[in-house]
Amino acid sequence: MAGHNHGHTPAAWTGVTIAFIGFCVAGAFTVAANPLGFWVGMVIIVLGGVVGAAMRAAGLGLPKAQHSLPQPQPQPTAQAQAQTQQ
Repeated sequence: MAGHNHGHTPAAWTGVTIAFIGFCVAGAFTVAANPLGFWVGMVIIVLGGVVGAAMRAAGLGLPKAQHSLPQPQPQPTAQAQAQTQQ
């Protein structure tokens, strides 16, 4: 996986950072027993996903071509290998 560029884009970093802030807000208000603050944190988490998707749509994410995994090449059969060795 290290060879892939998974998540190393401005869209990914921004979306995850906003979601992390929302997680911290929701967690703090959960400990404080404040349901309104908890739900504000949940809205911030969703906002992080929306912002990340919008930035990706604006071209700040991975290009579409890099999203697909490389297709495995067919392995030659034993008969084909024997023919190439002759």
